[in-house]
Amino acid sequence: MAIDTTTETKAIARYIRMSPHKVRRVLDQIRGRSYREALIILEFMPYRACEPVLKVLRSAAANAEHNGGLSRAELLVSQAFADQGPSLKRFRPRAQGRAYQIRKPTCHITIAVAPGAAAE
Repeated sequence: MAIDTTTETKAIARYIRMSPHKVRRVLDQIRGRSYREALIILEFMPYRACEPVLKVLRSAAANAEHNGGLSRAELLVSQAFADQGPSLKRFRPRAQGRAYQIRKPTCHITIAVAPGAAAE
């Protein structure tokens, strides 16, 4: 499926307190689907990662509508990926005065939409 990247509009959510591995599991389900179909999928998926992904998807559609003059009905999720952000480092007390490091991961979610629902 060839998608025209010149009219692509994107939205990015940065420093989301969630593992990028868990977010990718959700993004893999909506990549390449129409905007409406992706909304329905995200609404009924049982994962916690759906909430920030849904927010970014709606933002990308709003950007396409406002900045590109595109209709939400004809949008297609052309790109969806999650990059690793900086990890928050915390310490947990353990036996005999030791301290174990805990890494709390963050991620950056990027979703790009492009016109192309007519091709389906």
